[in-house]
Amino acid sequence: MAFPTIWRADAPTTWNDVFTTRREIDRVFDRFFGQAAGITGPWTPVVDVRETKDAIEMVAELPGLRLDDVEVSIENNVLTVAGEKKQEVTDGNAEAEYHLIERRCGRFERRFTLPRTVEAEKISARFEHGLLTVTLPKAEAAKPRRVEIRTK
Repeated sequence: MAFPTIWRADAPTTWNDVFTTRREIDRVFDRFFGQAAGITGPWTPVVDVRETKDAIEMVAELPGLRLDDVEVSIENNVLTVAGEKKQEVTDGNAEAEYHLIERRCGRFERRFTLPRTVEAEKISARFEHGLLTVTLPKAEAAKPRRVEIRTK
């Protein structure tokens, strides 16, 4: 007897039963542990890093956080972005029950070793609309410059 491949839409009911059972087990674990299937570990914000001729710019996505929830520090040539995203709790409705929670919360910390080309004392940060932008200005010696070519 040949076994069907699991990705075929016309697979026998037995495969559908297996996947249905799997989904039901996932729901039980989700409800017990309070997290969605496939989402594990601490919350870590995503960061984009881009470079221009004058600076390196880091943008961290921090949805739902306030300025008071975030801290940026520099120590021993390491830039640290840290904070805490608190879980929202809805009070006053004892009959309400969560069936799925996918929004992550908890303490986070991201560390970045600064390149020697950055002027650490001139680093600045701004927080707006859930985005933390940290600007790391380059030292003058690290910026591109045109070299004059002479004939003699």
